[in-house]
Amino acid sequence: MSGGPSSWTPLKLLTWTQGFFAQRGVDAPRLTAEVLLAHALSCDRVRLYLDFDKPLGEAELARFRDFVRRRADGEPTAYLVGSREFYGRPFAVDPRVLVPRPETELVLEAALAALPPDGAALDLCTGSGILGVTLALERPGARVLATDLSDDALAVARANAAALGAEVGFARGDLWEAVPADARFDVIVSNPPYVPRGELDTLQREVRREPRLALDGGPDGADVLRRIVAGAPGRLAPGGTLVLEMHESHRELLPLLCREAGLERAEARMDLAGLPRYTVAHVASGPAPA
Repeated sequence: MSGGPSSWTPLKLLTWTQGFFAQRGVDAPRLTAEVLLAHALSCDRVRLYLDFDKPLGEAELARFRDFVRRRADGEPTAYLVGSREFYGRPFAVDPRVLVPRPETELVLEAALAALPPDGAALDLCTGSGILGVTLALERPGARVLATDLSDDALAVARANAAALGAEVGFARGDLWEAVPADARFDVIVSNPPYVPRGELDTLQREVRREPRLALDGGPDGADVLRRIVAGAPGRLAPGGTLVLEMHESHRELLPLLCREAGLERAEARMDLAGLPRYTVAHVASGPAPA
């Protein structure tokens, strides 16, 4: 990307950057170029094409060049622009938290389907807060508690709740230790660390930039899932629902763990690509387990 500012228009920059990103193996090279250029110019992507022949200023070009370099080096686009959309809302993200994935919207929808308008929900391992905050916004009459082991992640989640106007309670702790012993929930939802440890170094380089604490699920990826399932029956209200995102290798394991813990109708569900993405299980509609 040589030449002075006067020689670079949005159209030329997008064409050059698309080719450069494609050579460097960046996903969705044209879209990524558009998102980064729009961010560098503080405009939306439509404006890029309305002003397609308007040369960039020196500061604008320098900023865009920096974004292109960092993205080509593997920095996630969401970290560069500082946000990622989830369920139609912008969530602030940075290297303290995972980048939200579209597939997690299926987990959210399963939780929403089980959460009464005035019910109670628990979001374990909340990260940036996408699940807990969205549950609170979609069910404003519900009570939502979100927890995480990471102070950094909770800071991001709290900021997102405040920015989006969601009423969410937050607590720090290692899974159940952050939850009041007498609390019962209609829905418990989590996108916990579930990547098998042996796969961490084989993940896409962008994913390897995300917090290892939020990815590493132990030798088979199910260490945290086991702990969540073991404690869930005693924290679910009668008829309550557990929704857990999982690794595709957990298709049979996670429903089995749920059944062994006394949960009913445990089933793995697929994402839009046909891959096992999450498990839903229920507690009996009688008295909550002691």
